[in-house]
Amino acid sequence: MGVAGCLGGGDGGGDGDQPIQMSMDGEWADAQDPIIEALYDAGLSEDIEVEFLPGDFETGARQTDFTSALDAGRSSPDIFMMDSGWTIPFIVREQLVNLSEELSSDTLDFVQSDYLSAAVSTASHPESGDLYGLPVFPDYPVMHYRKDLVEDAGYDTSNWSTEPMTWSEFADVAADVLEQNPDIEYGFTTQGGDYEGTACCTFNEMMTSMGGAYFGDHENLFGPVGDRPITVDEEPLHETIRMMRSFMYGPDEENTNPDIPQISNSDLVEFTEEPSREPFTGGNAVFMRNWPYAININLDEGFSAGEDYDVMPMPYGVEEGEGNYEGTGGTSHALGGWHLTVNPNSQRLDDAIAVLEAFANEDVMLTVFEELGNLPPVASVTQEATEDQVGDLANFLDTFAVAADNTVPRPVTTAWPDESPLISGEVSDAYRGEKSPEDAMADLEEELASIENEGQ
Repeated sequence: MGVAGCLGGGDGGGDGDQPIQMSMDGEWADAQDPIIEALYDAGLSEDIEVEFLPGDFETGARQTDFTSALDAGRSSPDIFMMDSGWTIPFIVREQLVNLSEELSSDTLDFVQSDYLSAAVSTASHPESGDLYGLPVFPDYPVMHYRKDLVEDAGYDTSNWSTEPMTWSEFADVAADVLEQNPDIEYGFTTQGGDYEGTACCTFNEMMTSMGGAYFGDHENLFGPVGDRPITVDEEPLHETIRMMRSFMYGPDEENTNPDIPQISNSDLVEFTEEPSREPFTGGNAVFMRNWPYAININLDEGFSAGEDYDVMPMPYGVEEGEGNYEGTGGTSHALGGWHLTVNPNSQRLDDAIAVLEAFANEDVMLTVFEELGNLPPVASVTQEATEDQVGDLANFLDTFAVAADNTVPRPVTTAWPDESPLISGEVSDAYRGEKSPEDAMADLEEELASIENEGQ
């Protein structure tokens, strides 16, 4: 299955006795043995030893670590696992190996024809189109929920796995289930902290589902910087903030939606991924917006797939195609994910490339999916997976398919590292009530305009 490619261990110019070091998520280190065995089964020479080094879980800290290593010219790690949201700045700074010049033609053809195109775009040079990162897994969130509590409250969930509901319907259900379970603290948890995850993902997907956008039509997502409209000070974004404030503070507070009930509390303005997951896994939340990584954790902690625990697509504000801009409206799932990139200072370049060749293999993708819950970068691998191959994750494949068809990338350009903290900062101020939605978005429009004009 997949592409064999050229997997031999050539002379990379370094010490062949040293392993190829890959900076990965911490859970990859825990699953190192089966994944590396899958790489060998895919054709990687067993003379090439591979070691997973656990990196910082928080994406911004990881980015800082990689910047320091590359700026200093360090040869280790040989391979970086880079967030799709900040790979392009490294590419345009010419700090990564051009994979279009190193990977086999079979692998390059496989990536271009079968990999999720939006993921490939965030791993490619915005001008030349050359590939600098191999998508190792895309990420798109789903809504996790306590199926037992929801059904005990009287709701039929039979079509929830593929039929998204509106945010208003969702809020009403969450409020009702929460009222019927007074021992549970949260009807809904999500990530609303002042960090990258809000700008790139939670706010991005919610305002997209409301019909809004940062830079108008989605054809502008990847630029050109300085030559695209800035569309943040508009009603869909104001309404997204009002809805979140209703979720946290209730409909009677200032700058909320009077028709949206309270289903959580102000903890959301501090939550990142793990703090939002822990209450759910601990039985203290009904719904949770989070990435697929949380599924295996929840199952390991005693939930039963399809029985007391399930997932569904993200809710939406307006119907698909009825938003203010092309690409907006309908269920929207922020496109996250990670790429494998090669350190140009590596003393084992040929061996590092051979490792990437082995990752471009469907059996390896399935192993990663089964061991870690990370989705394959080739949609057909996800869709065709069986319970024998991926275990309980097979219960969620229908929802993954809906999410994959409705992803929204962050606007990744060279300006994004400067724009992202401005977005999350203004959104956070509005969530906390330190600014009105209108004032926060008006300020954001001015701040983004300044950066966009500098980028011309």
